[in-house]
Amino acid sequence: MADARRTSDGGAPAPQPDGATGVVVFADGRTVWGRGFGAEGQTVGELCFNTAMTGYQEVMTDPSYARQVIAFTFPHIGNVGANDEDVEAAEAHALGCLVREVVTRPSNYRAGEDFAAWMKKWGRIGIAGVDTRALTRLVRREGPPTIAIAHRADGKFDLDELRRMAADWPGLEGMDLARDVSRLQVERWTGGKWAWGKGYDMGGGNGAKAPHVVAVDYGSKRNIFRNLVEAGARVTIVPAEASFGDVMAHEPDGFFLSNGPGDPAATADYAVPVIQAMLETRKPLFGICLGHQLLALAVGGKTSKMFQGHRGANHPVKRLADGKVEITSMNHGFAVEREGLPENARETHVSLFDGSNCGFELTDRPAFSVQYHPEASPGPQDSFYLFEKFVGAMGK
Repeated sequence: MADARRTSDGGAPAPQPDGATGVVVFADGRTVWGRGFGAEGQTVGELCFNTAMTGYQEVMTDPSYARQVIAFTFPHIGNVGANDEDVEAAEAHALGCLVREVVTRPSNYRAGEDFAAWMKKWGRIGIAGVDTRALTRLVRREGPPTIAIAHRADGKFDLDELRRMAADWPGLEGMDLARDVSRLQVERWTGGKWAWGKGYDMGGGNGAKAPHVVAVDYGSKRNIFRNLVEAGARVTIVPAEASFGDVMAHEPDGFFLSNGPGDPAATADYAVPVIQAMLETRKPLFGICLGHQLLALAVGGKTSKMFQGHRGANHPVKRLADGKVEITSMNHGFAVEREGLPENARETHVSLFDGSNCGFELTDRPAFSVQYHPEASPGPQDSFYLFEKFVGAMGK
């Protein structure tokens, strides 16, 4: 099939190429044609791009991608297939993905199935043959648009309906999605990190004398908890809407605020009062991504929607204490506004891409947070020291 085409204006949709079984439709009528894979159907959400070269399973199962469609900038997605280990949640959370090359049969000793079959199993739509570089430039130029995507093996689409779906979707601003992706029950986590030739450490975790962290699940990735165990903590996970009393019933030595999807200002309605009560205990607190944003809101700061967001595994972040640069994994479309941080909040990290805030700490209590994902998966492991810093503070 020829390369996918799209209209260059907001007028009539581009003609459907022969063999096209997938389509992307924008609210203004622009279309992108391709070859569908994975599940058949249609859905609507926000388009974003991810620059990671590896880890597409981890990306697709990251709850922070709820209500988003991912355009992968790396052209060869799916080559190593799929397996039962490289997932960050019990299901896929991204709505679907757009890729440049048609997904081929896997070529990797760890593959249990091909990526297209994995996508179908989880009910996620993929469209291949798409000019993802053009879509990336579009997002960088116009911001993340709302799109409807569809896959039908017979190639029959109702483009007017898809355009209406895209036009009517309200967007992520004002959406609380944390409660939709959070665990509903308390969980004791014991598993450790992955090791070459061994897989994940499925041992019993750390003993009863290890520092005990209660982690609030706003849409967490499993590798967060593996890193906490690796750093020496015992881990109990509670749902996003757990009350302060629910949290304290587990007798924590410290608190962890996880990543997650949606608008932090919406999640703040129920999360901020609990976080403020946590801070009053003066026990160590560590937040990442959405947890970073919620901590900022809890101390009187502000958050705002970014023009294009940061998503990938190669984002340089400067640590202000010593000038060192960490290469980090990121996935966020909202950011903390440094101008709104209170006097007792000291900025600790900044993005070297755009200068946005990537971390702060409180000067009057042991609480800190970062915007990026120090647990990576996928991504570099430059920032594991943050878990050691947090667990060390709990152990004092």
